[in-house]
Amino acid sequence: MENVEKKTRTPGEYGYLVFTGAAMGAADVVPGVSGGTMAFILGVYEELIHTIKSVNAKFLRLLFAFRIREALEHVNWKFIIALGGGLGGAVLSLARILSWLLEHHPVPLYAFFFGLVSASIVAVSAHVHWKPSMAATLVVGTLVAYVIVGRVPMDMPNDPLTLFLSGSVAICAMILPGISGSFILLILGQYEFVINAVKELDVIALAPAVAGMVLGIMVFARILSWLLKHYHQVTVTLLIGFMLGSLRRIWPFKEVQEWMENRHGDLVPMVEHNVLPDFGSGVFWTSLGLCVFGFILISALDHMKSKANPFVRVWAGNKANRE
Repeated sequence: MENVEKKTRTPGEYGYLVFTGAAMGAADVVPGVSGGTMAFILGVYEELIHTIKSVNAKFLRLLFAFRIREALEHVNWKFIIALGGGLGGAVLSLARILSWLLEHHPVPLYAFFFGLVSASIVAVSAHVHWKPSMAATLVVGTLVAYVIVGRVPMDMPNDPLTLFLSGSVAICAMILPGISGSFILLILGQYEFVINAVKELDVIALAPAVAGMVLGIMVFARILSWLLKHYHQVTVTLLIGFMLGSLRRIWPFKEVQEWMENRHGDLVPMVEHNVLPDFGSGVFWTSLGLCVFGFILISALDHMKSKANPFVRVWAGNKANRE
């Protein structure tokens, strides 16, 4: 993995990092969509993991010795500020908007993210050197994610210990492409509490969850960094499987089988099944358009970065042949 501490960027590249952070933040707010997916497909995933890993004993020694400049350079601080600024800004500014869309227009919203994730799978798969062992890894990743996203949400208390443990588990999912940290919070019965605390800027209520996230990400980033360094292709294939399995959760068209009453007395879906849409409805055509737009958007962004997106290359080849 590259030595990101010495990497230099142009102002435009830092702007791209802010955009990537915003995409990650927007994705993390929606249950079923992973901010890690956005980092993965927008080309900053490995640098993100490496940067998180760099917050280590050496960084603390430099910090406590008041060697602030060296400490900042050690953790790739410009990358953190740009990406974190975009992510934090998106979470704070979009939490209310996305909560409203989830409540009033969930089908078109999930259709858009379905297109994003589908395009991500195509884009990342093009960089894998496929072998039979890779196919087995893909199946394992797909099944793991498929089972996890099918879990029924629990109704657990919002005490500090539960929030701490939930945060530590959710943050691991947040940096995994395909498995949504927000959905893990939903499964553990903490999503509504946490998203309301974010909207109200309730720092005290958020503190236990944030502490759990800090601990969780410090540990898990080291595991991922080691896997990417020693088993890069296998790890990437596993992550693609996670994205593929997560499509079960973000399929837009669902039928509620069972409802549950939360602690506020509101009825919320407990068991949902994916169903085929009403192909003649306006919602279907709106959702299809947003899905296609999301697919094209990610394909275009990937091609701008890699110059090798398979969808764009096929489309461009067909266009050249017609001409």
